[in-house]
Amino acid sequence: MARRENPEINAGSMADIAFLLLIFFLVTTTMDVDSGVSKKLAERQPENIDKPLVKEKNIFQVSINRNNDLFVEGEIMELKDLKVAAMKFIDNGGGIGNPPPGEEQGKACDYCKGERDETSSDHPNKAIISVESDRATEYGTYVSVQNELLRAYTDLRNRLCQERYGMSFTELEKAFKDSARKDESLRKKVKDIKESYPQIISDTDPTSVK
Repeated sequence: MARRENPEINAGSMADIAFLLLIFFLVTTTMDVDSGVSKKLAERQPENIDKPLVKEKNIFQVSINRNNDLFVEGEIMELKDLKVAAMKFIDNGGGIGNPPPGEEQGKACDYCKGERDETSSDHPNKAIISVESDRATEYGTYVSVQNELLRAYTDLRNRLCQERYGMSFTELEKAFKDSARKDESLRKKVKDIKESYPQIISDTDPTSVK
């Protein structure tokens, strides 16, 4: 009786199929991208440096506890109210600011639209926002707080830029970037708005969980 031979399976194209599947999964798979706050960290200062004296009224104290509760100037506050409170503090204009570059004396803020409360910040270039968080604070809460503070500066810059140059600061920055940062007139305008409302946000060391 003749012996029947088992038919062979042609595996010559398996490598091509596996390669095509690999490409398919690489193209269709989505990867998570880390999100956070774009921020330049301050350089570490020498221990023996003379720290400048800052009036308490020029510091806007923001704290987040381990339960993710937000406190502003010692009072609990909802996140949705933080931007307005920060804008009110920054734009208060209650006194004399630091001297502009190249000048010896500071000036009062002639573009601020705040209440000019003598118990609040003197000038936008003196207004410091201090953020303190607990080590157990959720990262998402911390980022949300930082975003609201950045929005406060963005709104103030947009308003002033619209008044001075007829466009928002967001549009001005985009135009400057589109020019490959070579347009000197746009550069001066961007610098003017940033110096009028300098972004001064200080992160203090997180407190330890007890």
